[in-house]
Amino acid sequence: INSRNSPAKMFSVATATLRRTATQSPNAYSFVCRSMSSLPETMKAAVVREVGDAHALKVETDFPTPALEAGKVIVKNDFAGINFIDTYHRKGLYARDLPFVGGQEGGGTVAAVSDEAAAEGIKVGDRVAYSVFGSYAEYTSVPAAKLLPVPEGVGLDTATACVVQGLTAHYLTSSAHADLIKEGDWCLIHGVGGGTCQWAAQMAKLCGHKVIGTCSKGKEDIAAKLGCDELLVLDEVPGTSYEDYESMDIVSKVMEITDGKGCKSVIDGIGKSTVDISIGCLAHRGIFISFGNASGAVPAFPVLRLIGKSAYVTRPKLLDYITTREELVTRADEIFGWLKDGKLNVSVDTTFPLDQAAEGHLYLEAGKSKGKVLYSI
Repeated sequence: INSRNSPAKMFSVATATLRRTATQSPNAYSFVCRSMSSLPETMKAAVVREVGDAHALKVETDFPTPALEAGKVIVKNDFAGINFIDTYHRKGLYARDLPFVGGQEGGGTVAAVSDEAAAEGIKVGDRVAYSVFGSYAEYTSVPAAKLLPVPEGVGLDTATACVVQGLTAHYLTSSAHADLIKEGDWCLIHGVGGGTCQWAAQMAKLCGHKVIGTCSKGKEDIAAKLGCDELLVLDEVPGTSYEDYESMDIVSKVMEITDGKGCKSVIDGIGKSTVDISIGCLAHRGIFISFGNASGAVPAFPVLRLIGKSAYVTRPKLLDYITTREELVTRADEIFGWLKDGKLNVSVDTTFPLDQAAEGHLYLEAGKSKGKVLYSI
């Protein structure tokens, strides 16, 4: 993204309705209608009508194509990202109104443009990535303010991988720690052989932090390439690809590495299996950043547990770190810049056809991924 050409100005959203546009500017309205006329009335989509296991995600071929609304565009998706949060929605852990189209991360080309979006320079055929609900489908309605133009030289698969995992890793390593970690301080990141934390390990190094990563033996080949200062390689839980966090005394190892000081920041997307380890590895006035539930939700614990080190804990989410168009574009600019400069390596692990929607979720939940998992659409 070129911040001089595409920031907030480019995608600001007007408040006029299409009905008013039709009255005041018939030519613009006919442009919108021409854009819409090429879209089918129905589309293929992976839909959740009842919450449940991966097989609750049903592929339908006659789901209504979204209508073009004021201030929005319709994106024809090439790829949709599969993220753990999608499984939480599917299972009902994070409640959503039923039925819903799964996913919240996609990349493709603009297929139809509202008058407001066209006025800001958005064109049919633009390559874009985005994060809004409903990406497990051939077409998605996206507010113009949520679009990220994909620079030349960055593939749509890579760009799609950037949106949720890349932006999540960015805020985890640059903002969620509330400046409690400084350049040269130690950071512990769990599960660096997986998707989001592959990004986080590399970004933490770019921020000047010293990184201790954990990974399973089956993912050591990927994790070893991330530049971690120390890598703790764990046995796998029998019959799975997940790290067995009881197979090593991680707290003792971390204290040995850090000369007894601990880590100023612990980034933990594992959840239930690692909460005690994460708190135990904190330095004096360190921060435990719990951002995921891969092994189950973190159980409630008394805040008095933090008193020994005057420690901090936060449970952040991405949407609170991209609250403005400016913040979204600033983070994306930096990520795409690192990618183009060769400072970040993105691993797309597996791409499933949308027809195999359930298989994509099963693969992710089994802990098999060594990078980003996508649907091709």
